[in-house]
Amino acid sequence: MLELRRDDGYELSAERARVDLPLVHRWLSTDAYWAMGRPVEQMRAALEGSEPFGIYRDGTQVAIARVVTDRAVFAYLCDVYVDPAHRGRGLGSWLVAALREHYAGLLLERFLLVTRDAHALYARHGFTEVEPGRWMECDLRAAG
Repeated sequence: MLELRRDDGYELSAERARVDLPLVHRWLSTDAYWAMGRPVEQMRAALEGSEPFGIYRDGTQVAIARVVTDRAVFAYLCDVYVDPAHRGRGLGSWLVAALREHYAGLLLERFLLVTRDAHALYARHGFTEVEPGRWMECDLRAAG
């Protein structure tokens, strides 16, 4: 299980039981453009169906990320969020770097994500834009 600590008191943990669902739901459903209005039951199901990672300080959660993966070929990084009170301390970068290293160790072939505004952050950790004309999607919310 992934467990890391920084000298400034922040700890990164893959321990599912530590995730503060009400807090994570509040962050994402009210402040994250990709999850605005997400119901708490959907957030609970998303956490249960993925590998969640939290960053904690003094026992309180200050960041979240989830990875959806088969742990053999493919992983999808999503719901990366740092509490505004803890931004500017490199926590998002630390989280992404730790997850990239962790999943690279599993010898996966693809580690994907979607972002509207954090390309520079992810590029520092080896993520590149996907080649146009190859990837497709079906937005199930709009597919009817």
